[in-house]
Amino acid sequence: MADMVKVTFTLDAETVGRLRAIASRLAKPQSQVVREAVKEYEAHVTKLSDAERARMLAIVDRITSEPPTRPVAEVDAELGAIRASRRRWGHRSSRRRRS
Repeated sequence: MADMVKVTFTLDAETVGRLRAIASRLAKPQSQVVREAVKEYEAHVTKLSDAERARMLAIVDRITSEPPTRPVAEVDAELGAIRASRRRWGHRSSRRRRS
């Protein structure tokens, strides 16, 4: 188990009552219930809401419907140069590590 850190929180009486009831019902320490609740909450809040998802999709739709600002050949050439540069950089660093 990970290192534990002792913290202090101020909770209202109703929340404390719920915490105690849940811990009792599950036969788990209150701290474990809090850890599990925070983990579950994190999974929930990292997901986009329907409104956020719709807003982001509208942005993608707008961007993809706009005409390109550069010729495809020019973009492909730039991407090719970037890829080649990254490959050269990677080879140089791997030679240095062997020395």
